[in-house]
Amino acid sequence: MNQQRLVLVVDDEKTQRRTVAGILEGWGHEVKEAESGREALDALAGQAFDLVLTDLRMPGMSGLQLLQECRAVRPDVAVVVMTAFGSIETAVEAMKSGAADFLTKPIDLDQLEVVVKRTLEMKRLIRENKLLRRRLEETSAGFKLIGRSRKMAEVLNRAARAAETDATVLIQGESGTGKELLARSLHDLSPRADRPFVAVNCAALPETLLESELFGHVKGSFTGADRDRPGRVAAAEGGTIFLDEIGDVSPLVQVKLLRFLQEREYSPVGSDLTLRADVRVVTATHRDLPAAVAAGSFREDLFFRLKVVGLDLPPLRERREDIPELAALFLERFAQRYQRPARRFSSEAMACLMSHPFRGNIRELENVIEQAVVMARDVVIQAEDLSCVGAVPPGGGAETGLPTLAGVEGNLPGVLEALERRIVMETLAAFSGNQSSAARHLGLTESGLRYKLSKWRETDDTG
Repeated sequence: MNQQRLVLVVDDEKTQRRTVAGILEGWGHEVKEAESGREALDALAGQAFDLVLTDLRMPGMSGLQLLQECRAVRPDVAVVVMTAFGSIETAVEAMKSGAADFLTKPIDLDQLEVVVKRTLEMKRLIRENKLLRRRLEETSAGFKLIGRSRKMAEVLNRAARAAETDATVLIQGESGTGKELLARSLHDLSPRADRPFVAVNCAALPETLLESELFGHVKGSFTGADRDRPGRVAAAEGGTIFLDEIGDVSPLVQVKLLRFLQEREYSPVGSDLTLRADVRVVTATHRDLPAAVAAGSFREDLFFRLKVVGLDLPPLRERREDIPELAALFLERFAQRYQRPARRFSSEAMACLMSHPFRGNIRELENVIEQAVVMARDVVIQAEDLSCVGAVPPGGGAETGLPTLAGVEGNLPGVLEALERRIVMETLAAFSGNQSSAARHLGLTESGLRYKLSKWRETDDTG
């Protein structure tokens, strides 16, 4: 056993617990102990254990109850139950409830080694299999849901290179641009992909609670702290912690974060104990941090620590060529989720999407498509099915980044034709000239698209 794993040994009999823990430590594993099921659950809430060895018969919460609670708190943890020879039936019941294996007391050293080795190897294989599936499916889907325009290709290329390292990453972009999705993709592409990804919304908690949420606290450190509680940093051990809305943290928390980033050390609230952390840090904000630094509301030294690698996500209005593919992905997702008939967009509906400002970015687009799928009665989503119809402000052409359509003001057929032509050409460009893909996303047949292109060429030649 040459690969260290984090193991939790649970037994109310101290001598038995210490004996098993000592053997496991001798094999090179990091071992924590708990003398009750409740204490074990507290430990599981704070750290991602690879293996739990628990006695079946304990006062208060039995090993079988602990096993069931483990399924809810840490569904991926492997649990091995320890039982006296006379309660094999209970051990079999535990196996049916999800235990990986069982050991009979008194514990035989050879049997312990075989069971622990076999269980950890099985967990490794399951984890690798899930990791491969996640990398092939989720990361690919995640990147698709962020976009594949030229601007986004540059961001994603930088992200893929950064993912290979433990460098701290700062993601900046407006609300709804996909910052957390990009953070998750960074984690999924990294060597830490099989360890926890823990997200914390820094803007959602006041200063005192945020420090406790991140670093934990000890019993009695403040009103209501009735027991020791590990923080989110401990929960992310070995993996990635994502600090969203980092630009909203107070000066006091900024100081704590600076120390943590410099030393990878922290102290729980109310404790003098210094703990080390093995985590990758990814942060995000919708705020202009350089401006906040200049204004004195954000520490310059912390800003530089956070931005070892900077990724700037452009708003959707600056990469409209991503809209057709994003809309199609959301359409497919929600049609399946709600079992609705909608399968494609009419050209008028796509024109509405392409001209809408989308101040809420991808999140707003997702919401618009979800509503349309729910409300549409037909296979084709029409313009009137879209909640964004009529939401473009006066003078929207300039505000949305679309050019003024000179010479067609007040002429509705002319406006629609000019807008349709622009959408078709931009969609073709987004699909690198692939007429089949472009037609499908525009809700046209391929022959219908070719007819439009031919008609416009004839108009250009005669005009």
